[in-house]
Amino acid sequence: MASRTQSRDIITLKGSSAIVSEFFGYAANSILYNRGVYPEESFAKVKKYGLPLLLSQDESVKAFISGVTSQLSEWLESGMLQRVVLVVMSRATSEVLERWNFNIETDSEVVKTKGVSREKSDKEIMREIQAIMRQIASSITYLPCLEEPCVIDVLAYTDIDVQIPTMWIESDAKLIENPQMVKLCSFDTKIHKVNTLVSYKNNDDDDE
Repeated sequence: MASRTQSRDIITLKGSSAIVSEFFGYAANSILYNRGVYPEESFAKVKKYGLPLLLSQDESVKAFISGVTSQLSEWLESGMLQRVVLVVMSRATSEVLERWNFNIETDSEVVKTKGVSREKSDKEIMREIQAIMRQIASSITYLPCLEEPCVIDVLAYTDIDVQIPTMWIESDAKLIENPQMVKLCSFDTKIHKVNTLVSYKNNDDDDE
């Protein structure tokens, strides 16, 4: 009699940290492209997560995002990262226009107990990430147009006793007063769960 074996993919702390930090890199690029922060022609199409995505070819942007994801991976592996926020600000005034929040829940048992792993298929994780990427791509349908040149910053919320690397500095939260919010999908590696939310400046306030 023919039989079929089913297997689940083993997820380690190091592997999960790599998945989440890599996701942030692609998500950041997608936000920069879809929100028009950098010129359309400075992006090139790639295939990732079963989707056509766009990556910046600007060397300074590539270096910035690479530096961020490398550090995030280290913090994720130590269980010290609670949230990452990509902030979009007016270049002229530094007014915060959008905050893309990636809240992270970490399985503390895996961090504390060396060798512990979890099981979840790569396909399931990819499907969950696909849903977030599609929502980022459709953000132009619900977010106000960015009608002025913008710049970005990345905030990392870490445990208070974490040592700050030289390329990072202490920062305020860069909050938006009375923001509008849209909750996006989440994804879960069984070690790290990432909940996504975008908050943005309510342009209706300008009409009052």
